[in-house]
Amino acid sequence: MGLQHAKASEKRASILMLGLDSAGKSTLLYKLRYKDAFLTTPTIGFNVDMIEAGKDFTLTIWDVGGQKKMREFWSNFLEGTDALLYVVDSSDKRQLEESKREFELILKNGSLKNVPVVVLANKQDLPGALNAEEITRKFKMKKYCSDRNWYVQPCCALTGEGLPEALQRVATFARQYRKSKETFTALKE
Repeated sequence: MGLQHAKASEKRASILMLGLDSAGKSTLLYKLRYKDAFLTTPTIGFNVDMIEAGKDFTLTIWDVGGQKKMREFWSNFLEGTDALLYVVDSSDKRQLEESKREFELILKNGSLKNVPVVVLANKQDLPGALNAEEITRKFKMKKYCSDRNWYVQPCCALTGEGLPEALQRVATFARQYRKSKETFTALKE
């Protein structure tokens, strides 16, 4: 029974997708799911979608609205997260500061301790978009994510560029994280 159970839970992981409103979360989710870009409306509440990430591995992606009034509920979604996808509009210099503040806040939450992070530097198609290196520096990734796996993936939700890589990366991180969690639980028992 024990082994069977471990196998079943290794087959799926829970991914939380956060970011400010209009960073492109829902568009990314649609693009990952349907390979299409839809015109999306701001998410009030959350979307949830299941995406196959390779053989026998399903990611449940929680896409939570990013408007100011929604952000206070972000912490309700952290429990049981296997990886965080944080979406940034790389072209919006004004919003980057605010996005960085929210990112730092969320990483401080105890529920996310050691949880791997993939930052999606979205909207790379727009002029003046910061590249992955600039986002890495601006978001102080090395400092805030020193205790976990992290990666910054440049992407474009509309063309889908960078999304297969992001999905692979987040699936790999989530898988490793779940394994280490299960090993730790087994050791404790």
